[in-house]
Amino acid sequence: MIDNIIAGVIAALISGPILALFFFFLKEKLFGIPDITGKWYFEMETVNSDYNPYKGMVLRYVAVIWREGNKLAGTVEKIYENSSTGEREYVGEKRSRGHLEGFYELNYLSKDKVYIHIKEQGSGRESTNYFELIRKNNNLITGAFNSFVANQDGLTRWQREKF
Repeated sequence: MIDNIIAGVIAALISGPILALFFFFLKEKLFGIPDITGKWYFEMETVNSDYNPYKGMVLRYVAVIWREGNKLAGTVEKIYENSSTGEREYVGEKRSRGHLEGFYELNYLSKDKVYIHIKEQGSGRESTNYFELIRKNNNLITGAFNSFVANQDGLTRWQREKF
C-alpha cells in the first residue's frame, strides 16, 4: 500500500515537469506568434475615395516592424506613387515618414490577423491609415486599408521582397 503511494508520488513528480516542458514547447514553437519583425514592403491600392482622382492610386512604402509580445511598433517611409498626377519614386528627403503601431492576433483555428495603425507626416498634414490584414505565410500579409485622406479605402499587400 505505502509502496503504491510512493510510486504514484514519484511518477507525478517526474511526469509533471515533462508535461510542462512539452506544452511549453508546443506553445512556443508550434503555436507561437511568428516572427514578423524586420523590413517589409507594402502597397496600397485605392478602390474608393471621396476625391475621384485618388481612385486607382497605388502607393508603396517600406516599413520596419518590431514585435513585443502581441504588440507591433515601427516606422514607415513612402517610396513610390502612381496616381492621376503621374508615376514617381521618392528618394532621400523626398520620402514622407510615419509611425506604425499594431497588434498581432494569434488564431489557432483560422488564419492569424494583424491590425496596424500608421500616422504619416505627409506634405501639408499628418494622415492616418488603418489596416486589417490576414497573414498568408511568413513573407506575405494581405488585406484592406482605410485612410482619413479623402475618405479612402482599398486593398493592401505586405511582403518581404521589393515590388
